[in-house]
Amino acid sequence: MMNLLQAVPADSVPVEKTVKVTKEVVEGLAHGDVSYFAQFLQQCLTFCIEAGKTLLVAAIIYVVGRFAVSLINNVVSKALDRRNLDPSVKTFLKSFVNILLTVLLIIAVVSALGVNTTSFAALLASFGVAAGMALSGNLSNFAGGLVILLLKPFKVGDYITAQGFSGTVAEIQIFHTLLKTTDNKVIYLPNGSLSSGSVTNFSQQPLRRVDLTVSVEYGQDVDEARNVLLELFKQDERILNEPAAPFVALSEMAASSIDLTVRLWVNAPDYWDVFFQTQERIYAEFNKRGIGFPYPHLTINQA
Repeated sequence: MMNLLQAVPADSVPVEKTVKVTKEVVEGLAHGDVSYFAQFLQQCLTFCIEAGKTLLVAAIIYVVGRFAVSLINNVVSKALDRRNLDPSVKTFLKSFVNILLTVLLIIAVVSALGVNTTSFAALLASFGVAAGMALSGNLSNFAGGLVILLLKPFKVGDYITAQGFSGTVAEIQIFHTLLKTTDNKVIYLPNGSLSSGSVTNFSQQPLRRVDLTVSVEYGQDVDEARNVLLELFKQDERILNEPAAPFVALSEMAASSIDLTVRLWVNAPDYWDVFFQTQERIYAEFNKRGIGFPYPHLTINQA
């Protein structure tokens, strides 16, 4: 029996050891020899001690590895922050380094558990092929993230519209781009669709044009309304004369109104303030000048 136990390789699978020893114990007990049971207990004790050592080493490697990964991430983060890099590149590199270090930690823990790293590498390669086919979308998102960083259709801090969503770019991660909406929601958009789809960037250019439609009722003097509007625009320093001066023209004679098209050039950060405040000023000034606003009319003729 002892020769049989010594013949079992030390690095063989524990389950096979247990099966062989248990079979010998059953046969020994069947013949009334209880010494096999003592040998079985001794073997179980040895196995538990060896397994405990292996698990303890793996646990220590995991704890130390997590600390090291956190430390390296902090060092990389501080190093990137000290350099004059685009915030989009910083968030992408931070995400990539964190994932790479986590994969290396998993390999180290698996190796400490006694798994043959060569076999594990082959298994990982096979798994990678299968995962690559199943997760082709994520690979596309990774490539899309690289395209976004190289071509820079937008960067962190830009306000964009894409895939039916609008918001400020908060982060460009390895697989997704995070948009923060005006009502403080966070939207995850895949980098693959962003790199290959249409994206409207409202922050890339320093100037934006405010387009308004101002309606007055029929019977009003159009020239008077135009002059009032141009006078209001001259009083606002945020409204620019370049690349074009404020524009006001009659654009449509609608069913119950005369519509004036207004075009104003402003600096991009002033866009929304000018958009809302200009309409408030127009409403107050028209009421002051007695210029009427249209409303739907229904004429009924009695026969």
